[in-house]
Amino acid sequence: MASPRRKTRTQRTTPTLKTPQGDDSLVRLQKVLASAGFGSRRHCEEFIQSGRVTVDGKTVVELGLRVDPAKQKIQLDGETVNVEKKVYYVLNKPTGFLCTHSDPAGRRRVIDLFPKAKQRLFTVGRLDENSEGLILVTNDGEFANRLAHPRYRVSRVYEVQVAGIPTPDILRQMREGLRFSEGYFRVDRARRVRVKGKTAVLQLTLNQGRNREIRRLLARLGHKVMKLRRIQFGPIKLGKVNLGEHRTLTPHEVKQLEALLETKREIRSGRPPRKNAAPAKGKRTAPAKSKSAAPAKGKRSSPVKGKAAAAAKKRPQQKATKSRRR
Repeated sequence: MASPRRKTRTQRTTPTLKTPQGDDSLVRLQKVLASAGFGSRRHCEEFIQSGRVTVDGKTVVELGLRVDPAKQKIQLDGETVNVEKKVYYVLNKPTGFLCTHSDPAGRRRVIDLFPKAKQRLFTVGRLDENSEGLILVTNDGEFANRLAHPRYRVSRVYEVQVAGIPTPDILRQMREGLRFSEGYFRVDRARRVRVKGKTAVLQLTLNQGRNREIRRLLARLGHKVMKLRRIQFGPIKLGKVNLGEHRTLTPHEVKQLEALLETKREIRSGRPPRKNAAPAKGKRTAPAKSKSAAPAKGKRSSPVKGKAAAAAKKRPQQKATKSRRR
């Protein structure tokens, strides 16, 4: 007779917190951390799994916990995570400012243009120090990370003044792309807006950008960039915001950006299928099956057509009777 198994106690190094059921105000812990600006959601998941996060004094190491940031005390490495009201700004960045949260050299930062802001602000993506124009600024860290991530391919539109006058062939090469050490640099759209003496103003659209991509691409093609200004990011346009000033995004504009991210996510995941998508090259689409034209409900077919159809059915029979007589 087999000896009964001993019951062993499962030792837990950390207490397990359970998510209360039926509370729609709860948010996943990693999302709270990401929104507070501690990194992407994936990085925040790593913080949790490595035991660096506590909720109400208890260490959490498992993913999936939902919390109420307004009522519960959340800490990362002992630092309290403060959940603030989300703010979204569009700034007309001047040259000479860096898109960074901290600079050891003490140079001017974009967030220094918000001296009265009480929130911890982040820039969405970057504009180099010598560039100007539209940049989004927010305290929603996760939102900023998603908008700037290359996989979402959010379009950026630039006005670029260059030395010399690029020919149509130069613009074509910019669209086709040139090889650099990091890979191919290319723009999605390029057109010449106007000519100023021995310079020209181009409008360039990119769906993702590498470091100083436009400047390096034009320099390779023999045109030095004299001025670079971003005028649009996704659906958001710079408009009449003065240099060095900002305005708050409207709720409609924030929803536009959220809808854009959701659409990009669905396209990337393959659902739902794209409408009016062009067939792939080399593949022919099957011809559409013809549907029998049934008369609409409640409508009778034309009496003329009905008599003609009946006469057509009788014709073969009449020919057959004549042949029998012969």
